[in-house]
Amino acid sequence: MNFENTLSFAKELDAQDPLSHLREEFLFPQKNGKPFIYLCGNSLGLQPKAAREVLGVQLDNWQNLGVEGWFEGDTPWMYYHKELKKLMAPIVGARPAEVCPMNTLTVNLHLLLVSFYQPKEKKFKIIMEAGAFPSDQYAIESQVRFHGYDPETAIIEISPRPGEYTLRIEDITARIAENADELALVLFGGINYFSGQWFDMPEITKAGHAAGAIVGFDLAHAAGNVPLSLHDWDIDFACWCSYKYQNGGPGGISGIFVHEKHFNDQTLKRFAGWWGYKESIRFKMEKGFTPEVGADGWQISCAQVMPMALYHASLKLFQAAGYMEPLRKKSITLTAYLIYIIDQINKKLGKAQFVVITPDDENDRGAQVSIIAEGNAKGIFQQLVENNVLGDWREPNVIRLSAVPLYNSFEDVYLTGELLLKICNAQ
Repeated sequence: MNFENTLSFAKELDAQDPLSHLREEFLFPQKNGKPFIYLCGNSLGLQPKAAREVLGVQLDNWQNLGVEGWFEGDTPWMYYHKELKKLMAPIVGARPAEVCPMNTLTVNLHLLLVSFYQPKEKKFKIIMEAGAFPSDQYAIESQVRFHGYDPETAIIEISPRPGEYTLRIEDITARIAENADELALVLFGGINYFSGQWFDMPEITKAGHAAGAIVGFDLAHAAGNVPLSLHDWDIDFACWCSYKYQNGGPGGISGIFVHEKHFNDQTLKRFAGWWGYKESIRFKMEKGFTPEVGADGWQISCAQVMPMALYHASLKLFQAAGYMEPLRKKSITLTAYLIYIIDQINKKLGKAQFVVITPDDENDRGAQVSIIAEGNAKGIFQQLVENNVLGDWREPNVIRLSAVPLYNSFEDVYLTGELLLKICNAQ
């Protein structure tokens, strides 16, 4: 598409957008009576208007049914997660039995690593991307130490080549192959939180399996952002949060994926809890853990009904959008337009004021565009916020802007560019 850096062009794209009506299903934060242009869905998604209603329904159930709410009412809590499973599965390309809403992201990562990081003899190492989100780094370090290994020797981090900001797939697969004899686990983010790079998950999975390793992904920045096919890609396990692109609310419930090929593996270790016990005989209260079949067997505690309700409100909007294919189509154009606008700013300024470090290829990125701002980078970001454009700051000089197709518009992108240009001209 041949873009134009005009407000009329942006408005025309919005007029042609079949998903534009979904914007009205969200609540935008405001300052001084004016709504923000919200480009921070990569950190915390907006509140769906339906969130208050669905939460209110569950509060009413609690009020009117008390403990009987577990088995009575329109959405008995005992089985509420099953409704969510059906809505979650298409977002990550899984079968409903392979996914489950539960806990929070890093808790789920630890629970899955109990099962899928089983170092033995020579095969004890983990490969991950350098610069992964700190919680992943801490989780992996602690897991390695728990098994009696030194993170310095047990964790292999892959960094971009000198002068580059993103990883090359050939470098990832080569490192996996080079360490095959000692490799127990490949664990990557689906999308790197800092650069916005979408890793080639199918190729990483193939390389990991060829090396005899288990392959898992943290999909915090990928689930609800890009189309995924976890089942068909033969990924062993994955987990994600719901509060970013899936708008499940701050600290919202997490989700897990376990490939069905592992369902009948009796050798898998796990940290067990009552809610993961076989549902049909759970209330017999017998000793000896018998897991429920599927991802549900990794549950620990009873369903977190209120966070599930908030997640449910957003999942229904994904369903209304037609799930990931139409959202991805819009996202590709939105992101390309944002990159175009950044380039236009540089041309008007006559210098490389902003450097996009997110990959050029649309197949290697999601909705997030990370830009290095030259000069007074923090000041530029603060000026954006003061003028009702809310992105995300990362030290030392990176501004992350994420145009989310569920609620962002092309006009949002254009106006952000106009403001950036104005800020830079005033410096």
